[in-house]
Amino acid sequence: MALCPHPASAPPLSVDESAEGQVLSSFPFCDLNEDDLAQNPLFARLLSTLAKQLDETGLSVQVKKELQKAEREIHLHKMTWLRSESLFRLVQELLQEYHLKKQDVQISEEDKKFYETLEQCLLVTQCSRELDPSSTTARDKPSLLGLSKQNVLSLLPPDKEIKKMKQRLVKEIEDLLKKKCFNILCFYQPDWEGESESMKTVKLSRLPEYLENESKRLESLKQRQRENTILLQKQTHCYLNKLLACINILQTLILVHRLQTQNELDRKKTQYLEAKCQIMILKIRMEMVKLQMDIYTPKKIAVHRTIRNTLESALMSEKREHESLETKLSSFEILGQDFEALVKEYSTLRQSIENKKWALQEFSQYSK
Repeated sequence: MALCPHPASAPPLSVDESAEGQVLSSFPFCDLNEDDLAQNPLFARLLSTLAKQLDETGLSVQVKKELQKAEREIHLHKMTWLRSESLFRLVQELLQEYHLKKQDVQISEEDKKFYETLEQCLLVTQCSRELDPSSTTARDKPSLLGLSKQNVLSLLPPDKEIKKMKQRLVKEIEDLLKKKCFNILCFYQPDWEGESESMKTVKLSRLPEYLENESKRLESLKQRQRENTILLQKQTHCYLNKLLACINILQTLILVHRLQTQNELDRKKTQYLEAKCQIMILKIRMEMVKLQMDIYTPKKIAVHRTIRNTLESALMSEKREHESLETKLSSFEILGQDFEALVKEYSTLRQSIENKKWALQEFSQYSK
């Protein structure tokens, strides 16, 4: 196996557009574009070499051949199994119809003998398969109830009845298959249900061709869908790259231009908040003035002014009287303790006189 040369010693490679398109078409599910191949020529050469040895799914040519061979063998075994399984299901369906039909309709002896022989042969065949060791069963498996395959096969009907049953079974199977094919034909094209049996038979012979064309059309649609999926993946990749580039540009705008204007934005925001605060203060003051105007009407203000003037006049009179009394008191304080004793004696006599006046008034009231 040849070694890959070092990038420094490798000759420059030039991959033309057709080669790049061929490499990309060989690996449709790879997340690559022509720019990636142009920037990595050694990788492009590697992919071009691998494209000759691998298919679009990543399998080598040899593995692909072995896989196709295995698929053909599996298909062959599957068809063999489906053939025997279909025949078995048809026989079972015939027996089910017989058991349902005999509940309502009188069955002839010939039909009864045919179905009983068919059922007996089917049961014996199933039992013999269970008892017969094969490559799919363990050879040392103990026999069921001590029975062997020969014991079960001895329960088959006579050869004459079996031969007669087989001759009729072919016709019954053909009729049942024909009925099912007509059902499939009518399901494929419901408009053909009302046509004659001969016309249905003719169209039934062409049904494989119709189904094959339909299968090809569906396969073409699937291929187109796969191509659209690949194209969508490429466009999605391109879109994501463009989106990342736009995000980087927006990030640059945010980190550079917005930070430069952040101080100006903060100053403007501060001014706005200050103006808003002043407006709120003025609004509060306006509400207070409005409340005062609602509470204090001109009539109430005039009354309050009158009360204020009266209270101020009374206050001035009290102040003058207070000053006069303080002047007299200061003049009395000059006389000293002797005057204070006279004042106490005068107060006592004044109180005694008042008491006697009250007593005299009370006495005069009760004496009447």
